[in-house]
Amino acid sequence: MSPAEATEAPTPSKGTFRVVQLYPRDMNIYGDWGNALVLQRRIQWHGYTPELLEYNVGDPFPENVDIIVGGGGQDSGQLVIQDDLQARAGHLKELAEDGTPMLVICGLYQLFGRFFKTRTGTVIPGISVLDVETQGTDERLIGNVKVSTTEFGEVLGYENHSGQTTLGSGVRPLGTVAKGTGNNSRDGHEGARYRNIVASYLHGSLLPKNPAIADFLIRTAAERKFGSFSPGTPDDAYAVLARENAARRPR
Repeated sequence: MSPAEATEAPTPSKGTFRVVQLYPRDMNIYGDWGNALVLQRRIQWHGYTPELLEYNVGDPFPENVDIIVGGGGQDSGQLVIQDDLQARAGHLKELAEDGTPMLVICGLYQLFGRFFKTRTGTVIPGISVLDVETQGTDERLIGNVKVSTTEFGEVLGYENHSGQTTLGSGVRPLGTVAKGTGNNSRDGHEGARYRNIVASYLHGSLLPKNPAIADFLIRTAAERKFGSFSPGTPDDAYAVLARENAARRPR
């Protein structure tokens, strides 16, 4: 380090974001925790300060939440969290309606909907933040996915689910499937969009390969909290390589 670098004052933070990961103990399959880590790093690259928090069953819910992320889990994991999630339903709905940016993947995508009915007939009630319903089946939708979206360009990821989700009129699809299956084996759509919520079946993790979605969450959080967003200069070199590699993979 040169003398000039040693005496150079650190760049002041533009502000702090509180990022809450929902139920990482039970809903963190296929690397979904990586989505929170990507947000942490990109928030730093944009010149803000991240505060990364976990919320698990029985914890006090963090105050002043700026971004919420949640991952997938097996049916057993959904059963573990269902009562606690129902207890937090009112607050999560308030945050959603107020424009809090959220990313919910697979299992929590399903439980943010009206219900998930397992293939054995057990109904796990959702919290109805999203106008979607999910039916478990014996068909497993698994493999690499490519989705065409109007907001985020080409979205890449990996799906592995037997629940098939149908969108209601209160949401719109994240995009149209160009490779893979998506929400179900019928309509060619993947994911759901409502207010500042992005819901998807795509693991992998999703955000390392799709920084446009990460930056959407950060930008909307900044606009909601500070009134505007002042972007930095993120290093997307590894994201570009990850996308190139993912795009070459067969179904």
